[in-house]
Amino acid sequence: MVVKVGSSLLTDPKKGGIRSLFLGNLARQVLDLTSRGFEVVVVTSGAISAGAFKLGLTRRPKEVSKLQALAAAGQSRLMGGYEKAFQKVGLKVAQILLTREDLAERERYTNLHNTFKELFDYGIVPIVNENDSVAVDEIRFGDNDTLGALVTHLSEADLLIILTDIDGFYSEDPRMNPQAHLIHEVERISAELEKGARNTQSSVGTGGMQTKIRAARSLMQSGIPMVIGHGNRSQILKKIMDGEKVGTLFIPTVHRMTSRKRWLAWGVPTQGEIIVDEGAKKAILERNGSLLAIGIKGIRGDWGRGSVVSILDGAGQMLAKGISNYSCQELSAIKGLRNGEIAQKTGVPAQEVVHVDNLVVMGSGLSA
Repeated sequence: MVVKVGSSLLTDPKKGGIRSLFLGNLARQVLDLTSRGFEVVVVTSGAISAGAFKLGLTRRPKEVSKLQALAAAGQSRLMGGYEKAFQKVGLKVAQILLTREDLAERERYTNLHNTFKELFDYGIVPIVNENDSVAVDEIRFGDNDTLGALVTHLSEADLLIILTDIDGFYSEDPRMNPQAHLIHEVERISAELEKGARNTQSSVGTGGMQTKIRAARSLMQSGIPMVIGHGNRSQILKKIMDGEKVGTLFIPTVHRMTSRKRWLAWGVPTQGEIIVDEGAKKAILERNGSLLAIGIKGIRGDWGRGSVVSILDGAGQMLAKGISNYSCQELSAIKGLRNGEIAQKTGVPAQEVVHVDNLVVMGSGLSA
């Protein structure tokens, strides 16, 4: 399983630095899980906060270069805290720092997956964080809830647990409305639920409840459950694994995707968009078919052969993602044509624009 730890649990905004008592409690809970046969990955925040405390800063700077410097200074302190806490209970840890770029290339993605497998074989707990000291906007995850979901896919985990400073997902922000009620199970992410998430923010982290809902959606559509729970509650991880009614459980909506499909769906950013007609939409959603040129109405973006693209319907709703066998220039010249017409026009046999083996359905109601 993957356990994502929020900044509000790890850092003390008044005193600064890392909460060693929390890390000690977390280490004991992870030990309990590993003794029961679970393989555990921890996705952590806190490097920038640790760096600010280390350098005696009382305010978080805004400049990217300064934030990167704080991350570099704080990462060793953060990992030192994990090392010390987990060593006390007899567990070894390893640090893995990631950027989006590491997951976008299939070979690097596979190598990282193999690294997790080897660490598990050695009985080591991977501690994962975004590589804030080098990440720029183009390769940032943006928040560690997203990183937690992607690491869940990458490590082929069966569950993501997000520990935060609230008991789970509420109908409204309970800090603003005492009448808000905790939702224990979510089977579908509705527009009303998303609206509630937008109105709930964290006081410390970069995410808030909205990023947790995005993470939950990606996992539910991949066949993997997710739980949001309060990290300061006693034995929260044990209670979750024992099936106690704590936190909020997001229930998968489909059977589990293959590793390659999950990588296509969530690991790699798209380079462009293909807009299709109703016939192509039905072929993809109802008949598990490949995308052919005849069903394409338009294209947006600039990409080469082998790039990952989004497939949208005429209303702009995302249907699928996949690997294009044609560049945008080639596709512009053949869209709307039958295979025989393509062969006659180009002098070479036509092929699927996106073969079904390289296509993953994302749903019929997602905004692109």
